[in-house]
Amino acid sequence: MAIDREKFPPLYRTVANNDDGLESHSYVPGGLDVLTSHPLEDAPGANPEQFIGLALSTCLNATLEAIEKKRALTHTSQVHTIVEMARDRRGFQFYLTAEVKIPGVDLETATAMVDLAERRCPVAKLLSGSDNVQVKLVQEFTPITTIDAG
Repeated sequence: MAIDREKFPPLYRTVANNDDGLESHSYVPGGLDVLTSHPLEDAPGANPEQFIGLALSTCLNATLEAIEKKRALTHTSQVHTIVEMARDRRGFQFYLTAEVKIPGVDLETATAMVDLAERRCPVAKLLSGSDNVQVKLVQEFTPITTIDAG
């Protein structure tokens, strides 16, 4: 279902560019410029998996921060997104698990806040419906061992 863009015009617009492929850089003109590389190669740079993980973590936590503020709570929420890439029959797949921790907030309130944030966060909404994406409330973050090229 497309949004009526005449009734709801954009409030913000930018452009994110990559002109030369994975072994180059991605940039926002006049702003961020990030060296990029393939995740399975031992080379400096970030990759699309990391970008989508950062987008989900940042947007979801910003949404939680707004919810905390509206409820007159101190901002304590934290979001760590585990990003995995695996091969399947059709090529590669990304898997994202956003773990949300809200210290000092009871379980029932925290659960309601995470549910609301997931429905309001623009990045979470963009990714909703994918079996490869999950958002979950945790008491402690999962210890992660990264898998690097090499």
